[in-house]
Amino acid sequence: MVDLRRVHQLNKNQIHQQGSIIYWMSRDQRVHNNWALIYAQELALARKSSLSVIFSFDTKFQYANLRNIDFMLHGIQETFNELQKLNISATLLFGNPIDTVTHYVTKNTAGVLVTDFSPLKIGRGWRNDIAQSINIPMVEVDAHNIVPVWVTSSKQEYGAYTIRPKIKKLLPEFLTQYPDVIRHPFNIAPTTNTFEYEDILTRHTIDRSVTTVKGVDPGEKAARNALREFIKQKLANYDADRNDPSRKGQSNIAPYLHFGHISSQEIANEVKRSNVEPSLQEGYLEELIVRKELSDNFCFYNSNYDSTDGFPDWAKQTLQEHESDKRPYLYTIDDLESANTHDQLWNAAQKEMTMTGKMHGYMRMYWGKKILEWTINAQEAVEYAIYLNDKYELDGRDPNGYAGIAWSMGGVHDRPWNKRPIFGNIRYMNDNGAKRKFDVNAYIETIKKL
Repeated sequence: MVDLRRVHQLNKNQIHQQGSIIYWMSRDQRVHNNWALIYAQELALARKSSLSVIFSFDTKFQYANLRNIDFMLHGIQETFNELQKLNISATLLFGNPIDTVTHYVTKNTAGVLVTDFSPLKIGRGWRNDIAQSINIPMVEVDAHNIVPVWVTSSKQEYGAYTIRPKIKKLLPEFLTQYPDVIRHPFNIAPTTNTFEYEDILTRHTIDRSVTTVKGVDPGEKAARNALREFIKQKLANYDADRNDPSRKGQSNIAPYLHFGHISSQEIANEVKRSNVEPSLQEGYLEELIVRKELSDNFCFYNSNYDSTDGFPDWAKQTLQEHESDKRPYLYTIDDLESANTHDQLWNAAQKEMTMTGKMHGYMRMYWGKKILEWTINAQEAVEYAIYLNDKYELDGRDPNGYAGIAWSMGGVHDRPWNKRPIFGNIRYMNDNGAKRKFDVNAYIETIKKL
């Protein structure tokens, strides 16, 4: 059974006695270990009604391009094939979700609309508009966080040190095993969209300037393969290797988490079941659970997560005081996008992102700090960083990205440091610090070879 604390009703409509259960899949694009789909099936089984899944494909979302659309569509195709095996209908809709989902629900006389949860403004806007446009209950289920974001805390947390004890207290209740989604007994001749990938790309205008990434296959199966490989090859050395970009010690699971091809709850359970010593698991579980769920908390309770308005007061004040400080370099967005700066380490990180769709975690921090240093003010820096991150990263347009940028440039989840030019009391980073941590030249050469 789904813990009902995961479920939040978005309107006050009463459940219809007749009508099917529809799950609008959005953030969590998978069949297995998906609390939203599990809850939708529980409702359908209790009502002895049909169950269907819809996915609304809109190419007009910001920074939509071939890289992220290719990854998403191939994952959805695998998901639809798996749903068909379980006798569950699946339909791909085309257009703005507010229009497509509302029309589908009305046309198909649904009894309840279930969807998954995202803290980001665009998804919340879609869900709120749809909830007010239909005459049946609409509920969202937090299938992304191990502890539902609204259960962990009722406010924005100051940092990992404040949210960590709250999450750890609740983990025994929520870090459970998933029930299976079963073959649905009440669907008669279910329909599943068979969509031709190339036909979709032809029929829709898609930015092809950002190409697909080789070596990262989408979908649930690929996500589990990546997880098994990480546990087998890297988990035991994660703490030692994760801050060294030249060692390739990170998990590479971030794109799968972003598109919902795998859940952090499944990952945590598999890590805990592994033969790796618990003490060696802690660093990765801290990143996967505490840091990741802190990002969702930030975006859920701070609607200005993508602006300097979302920075803490002390950070806004110190940045304003130093806004007129002379910058050693000033770069345009074109300079940054083409990795055309004086800093070879920064250029390598930018090239890693544009070519591979990812950037090492330590380099993301350095990358963000330098954008702040090389732009006219913090707001421009935030806008440039979001543009580059969301355009090129496979896990762009994600709470982790927005929280990371806000940490780098605005002291979110951090504290005031010693004052210095441009940064004020914001934490500073430079290439000398990077050189003390890892072989900078080896990293630069690795990127050159790409």
